[in-house]
Amino acid sequence: MNLAAQLPVLPVVIPLVTAPIAMLLPNGRAPWAFATIVSWLTFAACAFLLQAVLGAGVISYELGDWRPPLGIEYRIDLANALVLFLVSGIAAVVFPFAYRSVQLEIDARQTSFFYCALLICLTGLLGVTITGDAFNVFVFLEISSLATYALVAMGARRDRRALTAAFNYLIMGTIGASFFVIGVGLLYQATGTLNMVDMHDKLVGQSSRVIDAGFAFIVVGIGLKLAMFPMHLWLPGAYTYAPSAVSAFLAATATKVAVYVMIRFIDTVFGFQFEFLGAAFTWVFLPLGLAGMFIASLVAVFQDDIKRMLAYSSVGQIGYMLLGLSFGTVEGLTASLVHIFNHALMKGALFMAVACVVLRAGSHSVKAFAGLAKRMPFTTWAFIISGMSLIGVPLTVGFISKWYLLQASFAAGHWYAGFLIVASSLIAVLYVGRIVELMLLREPAEDGPYAIPAKDAPLSMLIPMWFLVLANIYFGLHTELTGGIASRAAEALMFMAGGAS
Repeated sequence: MNLAAQLPVLPVVIPLVTAPIAMLLPNGRAPWAFATIVSWLTFAACAFLLQAVLGAGVISYELGDWRPPLGIEYRIDLANALVLFLVSGIAAVVFPFAYRSVQLEIDARQTSFFYCALLICLTGLLGVTITGDAFNVFVFLEISSLATYALVAMGARRDRRALTAAFNYLIMGTIGASFFVIGVGLLYQATGTLNMVDMHDKLVGQSSRVIDAGFAFIVVGIGLKLAMFPMHLWLPGAYTYAPSAVSAFLAATATKVAVYVMIRFIDTVFGFQFEFLGAAFTWVFLPLGLAGMFIASLVAVFQDDIKRMLAYSSVGQIGYMLLGLSFGTVEGLTASLVHIFNHALMKGALFMAVACVVLRAGSHSVKAFAGLAKRMPFTTWAFIISGMSLIGVPLTVGFISKWYLLQASFAAGHWYAGFLIVASSLIAVLYVGRIVELMLLREPAEDGPYAIPAKDAPLSMLIPMWFLVLANIYFGLHTELTGGIASRAAEALMFMAGGAS
């Protein structure tokens, strides 16, 4: 068997086949080491796949040698190759980071199950991204979601509210999945196919209430999954009470994959000839994106829990992605894809910094960050640099994201959105600056529940965290990968959607 020919299926097969093995290993270091190696192999497969797509163009993989549209197709273009590279890359950093954090926050009897669930979650996210079959998107969404519910609930060792957060996530996630699969069913009724490219070809020129209803169900279902304002209420609790390593992984991957799915269905399945799309851009994505940018960011300012603050920040950042999508232009879609990549880097690093503080202080309360610069300098500066990236300070990826969004807003004629982007960034200055002031200018607690020993996090956590921090700077200075690939991917998607020539 030619391994290179099987490359498109490896990102799903590797973590899926190895997840049960991780569960069978004895609790302790063995499942962590095994899962870490698996994450690196998966990342290598995704990196080679991105390189192959850059060189050869779109890759189509026929499962079981059944030709699409009858058979299930894995279809990889620049857009999902970039997302595959991102998700697997985050996993390759979070898995080695997780050991000490999981050791503290997870029951020792659950470690094998934890790494098994994390690998299954990775399988689902990569499967959602790589598949070209609409029903397979639903299947992989549920695989990742079911694993995520279990991972969030494992935070109950430290805080029983993790069980409530996992239950809320389960209810909202189930509603979202139900809406999505109903929408896919309606499209199948109208087209007789589940292959997304074939579905697009058969939808061209069609107009019926069945298709309109399918579009509405899919937008609502995926909107719940990506935490689109105001359908985001599951997210703050899930990110706050999940184990810290899980928060870092989910914040950097899960919602980004859901945003990608929204982009994929709008451009690959419906296309710009679908008459409801313009109304959706104007009356759904644009206003809700702007509302999320401001309301969620304002709520973040008043949070006393760092993880909850960052969770509301994520809802606001998702607003930026939806804003770029709402412009309906190559520039806007490029900005959304760039921000999907960049936000994963900054939010992953921020949640990792919080995990380091939890390891030493046992808390993610704002009070635990007082005087942190004197106790944990490497963690402090990792948080500060990543926070500057979140704000959009030049030389960071956050600035690149805001620059692309500003260009897209003015190019699309939405000049007011450009000023609102800058205004919402100032809110980020408030909630990030508040924590920076605590870390640099306050005295650390000498005793009590928020006292931190004068000892930084272990190297096993600092090295992966700083890898992401430096990536925030590197990709802020070198935009060839992110901006270049995102621009080419957006042009290809828009051409298929009928919005560009």
